Amino acid sequence: MTSVEIEYCVPCGHRDRAQDLQGAILEEYGLQVDRVSLVTGDGGVFQVRVDGDGVFDIDEDEYDADEIVESVGEYVN
Repeated sequence: MTSVEIEYCVPCGHRDRAQDLQGAILEEYGLQVDRVSLVTGDGGVFQVRVDGDGVFDIDEDEYDADEIVESVGEYVN
């Protein structure tokens, strides 16, 4: 099964964005993913990893929830 981890910056106020993205991934893939975990962080972090592979990093990419959900889909069977 596929495991998704969303690490987000707490002091930056990214919790709502992380929760929205978590919901979008679950809505799209449901039982096809084992879990979608939220991981607290700081220093401006907002990263998404699927089975340990980075699929999004706010330092390198522009945030687009639809693109991130699509990237997660590449790992879902």
